[in-house]
Amino acid sequence: MLKAEILRTQLDLKLRVKARMKEKILNCDINILTDMCVFWWCLSGGSRCLVLITVGLGLICVLLLVFIILQHITITAERDLIKSYKNTVEEFNQTINSLQDSYTDLMTEKHQLQNNFNSLSQKKQELENRVAALSEELKKEATKRGQFTYVFMLFFLFLSLMYTILLKCMFLCGPGWFFVSTELKSWSDSRQYCRDRGADLVIINTEEKQVSLCECLLMNESNHTYSWFYSHRGSYLHSSNEGIMKWVDNSPLKQGFWLKGEPNNYYENEDCIELNYKRDQVEMSPLNSWNDVPCSEKKKGICEK
Repeated sequence: MLKAEILRTQLDLKLRVKARMKEKILNCDINILTDMCVFWWCLSGGSRCLVLITVGLGLICVLLLVFIILQHITITAERDLIKSYKNTVEEFNQTINSLQDSYTDLMTEKHQLQNNFNSLSQKKQELENRVAALSEELKKEATKRGQFTYVFMLFFLFLSLMYTILLKCMFLCGPGWFFVSTELKSWSDSRQYCRDRGADLVIINTEEKQVSLCECLLMNESNHTYSWFYSHRGSYLHSSNEGIMKWVDNSPLKQGFWLKGEPNNYYENEDCIELNYKRDQVEMSPLNSWNDVPCSEKKKGICEK
C-alpha cells in the first residue's frame, strides 16, 4: 500500500508540472499575439509608431528575458523538487525493502519459534506422561513398601511373641529344655525320634519338673491352632516286668503323678505312660495327670536333652 501511494504521488506531480507548463505557454502565446496586434497598429501610424514599436519590442525582449529566467528558475526548482521526490521515493523504497526483509526475517523467526514451541509442547507432554508413569510406579512401590512394612511388623511381633514365650518357658520349664514332637508315634518310634536328635524321652522324677512340664506344654499348645482340651501328650515309660516301671535310663519309677484310679492296665499291655493334663477337668492337676496306655498307641513324644 505504501508503494502504491508513492507511485500515485509521483504521477500527480508530473501532471501538475505539465499543466503549469501548458498554462505558461498559453499565456506567452496570448502576449505575443497582443504584441503583434499592437505592432501592426503602429505600422499603420507612421514614425511615431516606429518608436513605440521599438520601445515595445525592447520591453518585450526584457519581458521575454525575465520570463526565460523565471522559467529557468521554475524548471530548475521543479527539477530539484522532482529529484527530491525521487530521492524520497528511493528512500521509501529502500525502507519498504528493508521492512519487507525484516518482515520476512520475522516470519521465519516466528515459524522457528512455532516449531520450537511445538517441540517443547511435545516434550512437555512426554515429560508429563513420564511423571504420571513414575507417580504410578511410586504409588505401587509405596504400596509394596507398606505391605512389606506390615509383613515385617507382623514378623517382628511374631519374634517378640516367640521371645516372650521362650522367656516364659525358661522360667516355667525349669533348668532343662523339652522338645514336644508334632507327630504321633508309638513309644519305640518316639524314642528313636528323640535319639535321632541327640536326646531321649523325658524323665520326670520331681514334682517341680512335673508341674513345670505341664505348664510349659499347656503354654506351647496355646500358641498353636490345636485345642489343648483334646490334645494328648505322651511321655512314655516302659515296664520291663509287670508292676515295675523304669525310665529310659533304667532308673526305677519312684514317684508317680497318676490320675485317680491309675494305673489300672485297663486294656492290658498298658506298659507305657502318657501325660494327659487338661486344665478344665476338675479331677486333673499337674500332679494327677498320668495314665497307663499300650506302648503301641501313637502319641506326641516329649524329648529331653
